[in-house]
Amino acid sequence: MRRVVVTGIGITSPLGTGVEKNWEAVTRGSSGVREITRFDASSFPVRIAGEVPDFDPLPYIEKKEVKKMDLFIQYAVAAGQMAYEDSGYRITDENAEMAGVYIGAGIGGLPAIEHWFDVLKEKGPERITPFFIPMVIINLASGQVSIKLGAKGPNSCAVTACATGTHSIGDAFRLIQTGMADVMVAGGTESTITPLCVAGFNAMKALSTRNDEPAKASRPFDKDRDGFVIGEGAGVLFLEELESARKRGAKIYAEIAGYGLNADASHMTTPAPNGEGAARCMKMALRTAGLNPEDIGYINAHGTSTYYNDLYETMAVKTVFGEHARKLAVSSTKGMTGHLLGAAGGVEAVFTALSLHRGVLPPTINYTTPDPECDLDYVPDAAREAKVNAALSNSFGFGGTNGVLAFKRFE
Repeated sequence: MRRVVVTGIGITSPLGTGVEKNWEAVTRGSSGVREITRFDASSFPVRIAGEVPDFDPLPYIEKKEVKKMDLFIQYAVAAGQMAYEDSGYRITDENAEMAGVYIGAGIGGLPAIEHWFDVLKEKGPERITPFFIPMVIINLASGQVSIKLGAKGPNSCAVTACATGTHSIGDAFRLIQTGMADVMVAGGTESTITPLCVAGFNAMKALSTRNDEPAKASRPFDKDRDGFVIGEGAGVLFLEELESARKRGAKIYAEIAGYGLNADASHMTTPAPNGEGAARCMKMALRTAGLNPEDIGYINAHGTSTYYNDLYETMAVKTVFGEHARKLAVSSTKGMTGHLLGAAGGVEAVFTALSLHRGVLPPTINYTTPDPECDLDYVPDAAREAKVNAALSNSFGFGGTNGVLAFKRFE
């Protein structure tokens, strides 16, 4: 099968908009978690989130088009445009049918749904915008990016909760591997910091209530973790068939070598006991990449800062890697970004590719009280220079859906 490399990157997250701003913040160990400003959360048990602090759609989207897109689509268009420009590839009439887009979201246009439902109740059906449906359905993230770029190849999206970004990139990788596309713009996007979403996750007891210390609320693998922090943004990779990239002398960040996806078939929200499904998924990614466990030097963990996820992911790593697990660096960048739901896998794939390319591993911040049951090397609190040859990026979602990407450093 054909080899697939990453030649472009785009990102907007609670750490800011743009690759360099995000990389500087994530290697500095900065937190993007703050008090919620999108709505009045003063009466909510949870009043913190990871909002994108500096996003302006106008450099990426014409002013008249902005109102046709809910924020998750705007993030996707921006990150997709960044990745495309970064790649140096140009879609033309001659190659457009081999250029595709695969960007998913876990929930989609919830802010618009809440807003326009209020309009419907207060002012009636005649006041609903004709753009309502296109601004909320999830595949319009890919659709709007394809329109913007003129990409006429495969166009789809994954909708797999918190594994969405990883599945979208993995599926796009397979499309290039098998010759259905030469290039793909792929990743995840999300923006659902709304009263209904925050209240819903809070009702599940899934969110941290550390409202007085927002920057310390997301604490993956720490003994005192008390839930995740909801975040937003988009992470998008420009994937390209290797010979195409070589022929035009493209900058190559990393190679995607393998992909795993499977199901726990266990529980609606809690991971399978002992991380059994996650372990099988990591093994699949290694097998499809032709890698041995000893080849992996870094894992960008799903690491949500919830009790069972962090415990079972740690157990899964031990199952897959055995004694080598003690030599692995395992960090969760969610300590800095919060949990971006459908965008998480996309943003974390960006960080994993950059880690291999630049030889720096992001830290797990807020890891101050070790948990005896979570006892791996989590790269606590400070980034680490390390030349890693291969890495995994893990994503696990509600419904027991799992996704793992295997990356290799490209030389």
